[in-house]
Amino acid sequence: MGNGVNVATSSLALDQTRYSFRDLAIQVTLNQAVQAHHLVSTMDLTSFNERAKLAWNDCLELYQDTISHLNQSKSTNSPLDAQTWLSAAITNHQTCQNGFIDFNLASHLQTLPLMLTNFSKLISNSLAINKPTVSVTANQVGNRRLLVNGFPTWLSGADRKLLQKTSAPLNADIVVAQDGSGNFKTISEAVAAIESGKRTVIHVKAGVYNENVDIQRSAKNIMLIGDGIGATVITGNKNAQTTTTFRTATFAIVGDGFIARDITFENTAGPQKHQAVALRPGSDFSIFYRCSFKGYQDTLYVYSQRQFYRDCDIYGTVDFIFAQARTDPNENTGIIVHNSRVTAASDLRAVQGSFKNYLGRPWQKYSRTVFMKTGLDGLIEAEDATEAGKFTVGNFLAGNAWIPGSGVPFDVGL
Repeated sequence: MGNGVNVATSSLALDQTRYSFRDLAIQVTLNQAVQAHHLVSTMDLTSFNERAKLAWNDCLELYQDTISHLNQSKSTNSPLDAQTWLSAAITNHQTCQNGFIDFNLASHLQTLPLMLTNFSKLISNSLAINKPTVSVTANQVGNRRLLVNGFPTWLSGADRKLLQKTSAPLNADIVVAQDGSGNFKTISEAVAAIESGKRTVIHVKAGVYNENVDIQRSAKNIMLIGDGIGATVITGNKNAQTTTTFRTATFAIVGDGFIARDITFENTAGPQKHQAVALRPGSDFSIFYRCSFKGYQDTLYVYSQRQFYRDCDIYGTVDFIFAQARTDPNENTGIIVHNSRVTAASDLRAVQGSFKNYLGRPWQKYSRTVFMKTGLDGLIEAEDATEAGKFTVGNFLAGNAWIPGSGVPFDVGL
């Protein structure tokens, strides 16, 4: 009996040591991020041309966002959450560098603070140290009921009811209408008017909204409801000829808890303009239901954190669903396409036999994309199709812990 108590106490002490070491590693990384942001913000830009300044501006925002992710990772009791936020932090670090590389300005990276060279190593160390605690936590909660009355605690029943409605909500907090019948004529104005982090429902009436919308970290829990695919359209044409891929997005979200329904997001720059993003979500626990994403190259930039799509159409030609390159094996990131259909769009169908089409291509060493229970419609070259593997919404996203409350249908397993 005494030995049993001693073993349990030793195990508890080991867990506490593991968590303390993890917290220390994240704190060191956080301190470095704060210093890096300060040094980047005070850099002498006299030698930078306009394109280099665009990339620098991305870095400034991305390191500020990284500081937030590291603070979250340090303060959370959930190692699973911490692994997601640490993965987002390393994504930000890469994106900062990619802005210069996209413009063939890699030499400018040498002018950035030297500490940035080692910053990715610090994040990688934190990811590696946190990973064992993720396994411990997963084992401990494996049999625990994750839902309360069928819904996660962070998502209200009201959200579920709004998503299940067949028509736009009559009690929206804000109405956007181009004809002046709402509170605002543009979506950007509506987002700017939000003052609190409570769930805010914005009804965007039918119309074509030619604007680039950028929802910042402080604008949390926004629900954007349109009048249907093709009826409510948000459009833009920014492209990599004039700005970084990161900034080409017609619609970008960082604020957590974002939900969209019945909206088309598009980028009309065209194939000659190369990278041109329609949607760039970096919102944790974001959901897109009955939406359409239209573009050519880099249409849907599933940037970071946990995202779920249901009954959506995604159009493009090259890399039209893509995410940040995965360079660390401990990043818990990837793209899962489940219960879907890959088919030729109407303009390709007539000449489908004249072109070879491939399922995808890896970006960096640890890229991870899984297609399962998905029809390929004879479109994909046979040698490109590989076994999907054992990835599900339940296992990969822990989706049963947060998606049910939204009211969006999904399958936990195969």
